[in-house]
Amino acid sequence: MSAEENAVILVAGATGILGSHICRLLVERGKPVRALVRSTSDPGKIEDLKQLGVELVVGDLKDRPSLDAACQGVASVITTVATTISRQPDDSFQATDREGQKKLVDAACAAEVQHFVYLSVSGIIPAQGSFIEAKRAVQEYLRGSGMTYSIVRPGPFMEVWLSPFVGFDIANASARVFGSGEGKLSWTSLGDVAQCAIEVLDRTAARDATLELVGPEWLSHLEVIRLWEEISGRPFEVQHVPEEDLLTQLMAATDERQPALAGLILFMARGETHSTDMRATQQAVPLHMTSVRDFIISALSR
Repeated sequence: MSAEENAVILVAGATGILGSHICRLLVERGKPVRALVRSTSDPGKIEDLKQLGVELVVGDLKDRPSLDAACQGVASVITTVATTISRQPDDSFQATDREGQKKLVDAACAAEVQHFVYLSVSGIIPAQGSFIEAKRAVQEYLRGSGMTYSIVRPGPFMEVWLSPFVGFDIANASARVFGSGEGKLSWTSLGDVAQCAIEVLDRTAARDATLELVGPEWLSHLEVIRLWEEISGRPFEVQHVPEEDLLTQLMAATDERQPALAGLILFMARGETHSTDMRATQQAVPLHMTSVRDFIISALSR
């Protein structure tokens, strides 16, 4: 299937940072976009989607009838849903990220959606904790659905892991580094992931494919910090968080989000055992991937 100009694309997770970016890019391309939002979604983010001219449909991954309604007349579905940050009281990795995403797959099948794009996480991240396990389970469920699919598996987002959210504060030239800071990572730009999620709709080689998507460099936290210092001309104050503290947090967690986040941070601390091979992805979806240097220059210019 090639996406037709008048084919509606449903975006689930449209109020998130990745989903909203995808909506914006689709609108810029003249594509008709339908955004799945919840009645409890941030009103400001909903207003932003309205201003884009996106069609809004209220639904919830835990409510199958609302998903059936959202999928009617839709040619493609792109889902970026993840409840690690934006979570409602009745959300859980089991109910939303796992079973809810499966409900969306089922609703898309019933509506004869032609292409389902699932934004997952890098295959190099260990399946430690219910969040990653949910991602892996949905991947397998989608592969067995009979629909044409594309699974995009990005590496760590620079916009998240090099931000104040995790203690990387460029405004004050300070950085919290997990572990020694020497573990290397394949840093990925959120904008490149959004671009890939759209490009796969029109690429034959991206059909029924699982695509690893990472940036062009394999750098440690400390190497990234040195690059910031070089470009900005400012020395960074670095605070190290020992791995032992992360392990303690992991073992003591009582809420499912705590071990999920601690497990991801532990992965970031230890780094990847090897860099991800992007050749197959680049053959299927040729992209210009943003370097860490480009990301830093852009961040400093804001």
